[in-house]
Amino acid sequence: MKSRLILPLILLGATLCFASVVNISTKSLPGGTVGTSYSAVVQASGGCTPYNWSIASGSLPAGITATPSSNSTSLILSGTPTAAATDSFTVDVKGCGGRVAKVSYSVVIQPMANHVVDLSWNASTSTDVTGYNVYRAPDGVNWQKINASLLASTVYSDSTVANGSTYYYAATAVDSAGNESSKSGTVEIVVP
Repeated sequence: MKSRLILPLILLGATLCFASVVNISTKSLPGGTVGTSYSAVVQASGGCTPYNWSIASGSLPAGITATPSSNSTSLILSGTPTAAATDSFTVDVKGCGGRVAKVSYSVVIQPMANHVVDLSWNASTSTDVTGYNVYRAPDGVNWQKINASLLASTVYSDSTVANGSTYYYAATAVDSAGNESSKSGTVEIVVP
């Protein structure tokens, strides 16, 4: 009877990559308004990273650019729209195993805001609070401060919202030393 010699396989400096399916989980993007800062995020998962992103067809709204996140799991759309239009485009993401996912989007950029979101919150109980900041996110993750300067009151009106979009809001308190609190609870607003 012959015996078999089995040697262990050792891979040095190699990474195994399985060609599993990559998916784009973001199914729609918010609209925007001419002259108002725009931000949206397209998220992907599955497969293996790094992902390669591209605009496969169509074009982004004028004034908007697409940049992959630092870990490549999302594509960040940002900028200031310069023209009112409805722009359609298809986003591709390719996982390191070669699998590709595509999703088509249509983004409406309107000439001016048709709606205003009025926000209010409870004042901080700290005695040295000098003001508040308001943050907005298209997804509850990628926050941007939307007030130009520190707010003295606990109310804010956001007139930069776009029709048919969902926004998330949170507020922070700032003390006399410039220290900022963590964000308040998140509020989701759907603009008709």
